[in-house]
Amino acid sequence: MKYLISFTVLFSILILSASSLQAQTSLKWNKYDFVPGDSIIFEDNQENEQNGEFPSKWDLSEGGSVENAVFGEDNVLYFKDDDTWIVPYIENPDKDYLPEIFTIEFDAWFEKEEYCVYYLELYDTKNQPEIEFRRIEFMPNMVKIYQIGEGLYPGAEEEYNYDESFWRHIAISFNKRAMKIYFDEARVMNIPNVTANLSGITISAGGFNSAGIQGINRLIKNIRIAEGGVKLYDKLMQDGKIVTSGIRFDVNKATIKPESMGVINSVCQLLKDHPEIKLSVEGHTDSDGDEAMNQSLSENRAQAVADQLISLGIDASRLTSKGWGENKPVAVNNTAEGKAANRRVEFVKN
Repeated sequence: MKYLISFTVLFSILILSASSLQAQTSLKWNKYDFVPGDSIIFEDNQENEQNGEFPSKWDLSEGGSVENAVFGEDNVLYFKDDDTWIVPYIENPDKDYLPEIFTIEFDAWFEKEEYCVYYLELYDTKNQPEIEFRRIEFMPNMVKIYQIGEGLYPGAEEEYNYDESFWRHIAISFNKRAMKIYFDEARVMNIPNVTANLSGITISAGGFNSAGIQGINRLIKNIRIAEGGVKLYDKLMQDGKIVTSGIRFDVNKATIKPESMGVINSVCQLLKDHPEIKLSVEGHTDSDGDEAMNQSLSENRAQAVADQLISLGIDASRLTSKGWGENKPVAVNNTAEGKAANRRVEFVKN
């Protein structure tokens, strides 16, 4: 009996700790306003890639070496050499594939006690002509664009962090000429007037350790380019629903990832501005895995999103939830982009 009580107490503590962690995450991201584009142009989460091989969704722009790798529990792109530049393997790469309104997202790993930097060019350096816009440099706590400006992560005292290693979620939003850049939950740069024609992307990584030797663990994952869309309220009034693949979850779980809060915060504000609106929160999955599991997963994810909105102050009577599993695909399930489009949450006007 003593052990049963101890286990029960321990289990309760773990549940409370998990709830507290989720609440802290939500609180930290409660002002996050980044909303991903709703039409996916390019997606690479390194799914089904062979460890140690060159990534199938990328091409080399300049020399060096990059490989698929497993880092902890994550599938990643590993930049083995400095001065390695990669471009998406995309149809008609010589054409401008960035629309007037787009978003770019990826996760970057920063290794402690090292100079670590990632580079992003907003044109395809292998297939497209050079543009008049300097490369963007991402350091652990700072983003910098030469001759344009720089932004420091809130609370950071310098551009580098030597105390720990960590992932940063990097997001870029572009609307015809205005650009915003985010590190995790914080907007770190706001550029009001970009006149160059941004046409594609090229990514690289570099750096060295305190001994001046090439650094280790230059890693990125979860790269997505998407085309932006209509404001959420206009979309709801026009289509009767808001469809988003910007709400993301842990693999095979209903745990909402922090970067999803931009969409959730926007939907929350829409509901606060329009108290007459009621929504059905509806979850969808791709076709990978067991159909019954996908059905249950979609239901749990929809309920998790509804619960998050309730925790932000929306009355529960204005929300219902349901899951459709893999039964209502909007795209093919044999490409990364198609699967990403099918893994979605819809807010349907009641």
